[in-house]
Amino acid sequence: MCGIVGYIGDREAAPLLLRGLERLEYRGYDSAGIAVLDGRVSVCKRMGRVQNLREMLSSPECGALAGATLGIGHTRWATHGDPSDRNAHPHVSRDGSIALIHNGIIENYSTLKKELSSKGYRFSSDTDSEVLVHLMESIRASRPELALEAVVRKALHHVEGAYGLCVISDREPDRMVVARKGSPLVIGIGESEFFVASDAAPIVEHTRKVVYLSDGEMAVLTRDSYVVKTIGNVEQEKLVTELDFDLEEIEKGGFEHFMLKEIFEQPGVMRDVMRGRVRLEENRVRLGGIEDYLDTIRGAERIVICACGTSWHAGLIGEYLIEEFARIPVEVDYASEFRYRNPIIGRGDVVIVISQSGETADTLAALRLAMQKGATVIGICNVVGSTIARETHCGMYTHAGPEIGVASTKAFTAQVIVLYLLALALSEGRTLPDHEIGLYLRELAAVPEKVERILAQNDVVMEIAQAYHQSRNCLYLGRGFNFPVALEGALKLKEISYIHAEGYPAAEMKHGPIALIDEDMPVVFIATRDTTYTKILSNIEEVRSRKGHVIVIASDGDEDIRRLADHVIHIPSAAGPVTPLLNVIPLQMLSYHIATLRGCNVDRPRNLAKSVTVE
Repeated sequence: MCGIVGYIGDREAAPLLLRGLERLEYRGYDSAGIAVLDGRVSVCKRMGRVQNLREMLSSPECGALAGATLGIGHTRWATHGDPSDRNAHPHVSRDGSIALIHNGIIENYSTLKKELSSKGYRFSSDTDSEVLVHLMESIRASRPELALEAVVRKALHHVEGAYGLCVISDREPDRMVVARKGSPLVIGIGESEFFVASDAAPIVEHTRKVVYLSDGEMAVLTRDSYVVKTIGNVEQEKLVTELDFDLEEIEKGGFEHFMLKEIFEQPGVMRDVMRGRVRLEENRVRLGGIEDYLDTIRGAERIVICACGTSWHAGLIGEYLIEEFARIPVEVDYASEFRYRNPIIGRGDVVIVISQSGETADTLAALRLAMQKGATVIGICNVVGSTIARETHCGMYTHAGPEIGVASTKAFTAQVIVLYLLALALSEGRTLPDHEIGLYLRELAAVPEKVERILAQNDVVMEIAQAYHQSRNCLYLGRGFNFPVALEGALKLKEISYIHAEGYPAAEMKHGPIALIDEDMPVVFIATRDTTYTKILSNIEEVRSRKGHVIVIASDGDEDIRRLADHVIHIPSAAGPVTPLLNVIPLQMLSYHIATLRGCNVDRPRNLAKSVTVE
């Protein structure tokens, strides 16, 4: 993986491809390249940033790329083979007639490589992707009459694994073939031109009309038409979707980094998530996306939440909320474990899958396994038209807008709000009276304004970051609803600053982590006033007695806690179930400022990708 862009039309391809690759930089990558077709296949690729590729294109060795009106581009995140020029995409067949870019993993590439090697094919990279292009050449060598579409189809019948790919050939200079299995692809429909990308970010500035390929589908694009078929060659009718975001939403808007912009966007995002769903005058929640399934969910024997990374942390908060409000048993599973442990799931169960992109490979596998076992599957995702949105029985969009920073911020809080609303919807007429639901909804409705007040303390958080940006380790401790927030705060710090950090339930500190406490260890406590407040104070005392540095997230008005802490960040008081939405904000800000002080690339942290479309 990581980013795909393609163009066929009447405009010069190379500048469009480069701009598209820049739009995909947020996904994380280690090399970039493009191939164009103008009588013959010409390739230019380079390790490092897209800017390196842009500079290379002005050199004589890439001069042949100018003027071509068909091409493909790729940013690579290494899976097979180290980051290098030779492992960068596109890959080209031995005879130079076919070029290919590929996201995903070819699981049987080793077997295919041995077979091709025995036929005399030699490999210039360490990638699994190069095997595909040689396989296609081998098929065409044995059947020269086959069109490129048929060659690609036959090659894919030999492949095990995941792919999103674009293929061009000098034998069909007005045609591009794309295919998808497990790795997203979207086609942008313009006027006598078409765009292909791994997400809509490179497309939206050219057209709003898009078609999302489903797993097991391929498309053949010419300059004035497209057709979508299954890999088995059955033509498909596809819905043309209108993109629902503007180009401005994927620009920085005056902020130094996308991550900072997205942190500060959260009050607006929160209001968007609630709009039309929170009916304060009726003391009820309206969730149109799952309305037809609400009775099924309310009657579930249990609910299982599957997700990865930050979405898993949101799922943990969802567990607390659903059990607290609706009194339905909830389990939270890492999707990557759920899919391999033969889970006990049946028709009485409801499975909720959560993913910002709607394309996370392990989460999709969990979704499909749950469907096979007869469970009702609900999707929570941010991207309209994504695979999760299409393949679940029902679901809810988070309406967070494009999230460009690799480390998720606004998508997390949007997911938590959706889960909060779901928990209240499940309680209606069952476990909570209407007036109590109204109280919880009013607490939620007050959150955006309270987040704005927290964001106004940006300078306070920056001062704390100055004190600890050279630390090597950090602990985050919380209880109840805020234990998952401690996990999320630790994840953010290690993702973007590369400081080792761990989150724990505060009471578990004595079962191991307390051994790490010394004068070099900062410990972040979430100590807002709730039923566990006095217990947290005892944990703080234990850290202080061992010379640890104490940073506390505390409720407004709690000045007594200053005597126990080196640093205090006050947040507005709120009911316990909404406090995760408030407490996570200063932790996001702290991670951001520590990372920038360390000189880290906060939007594109090393080794990480925005959308993990392989296992």
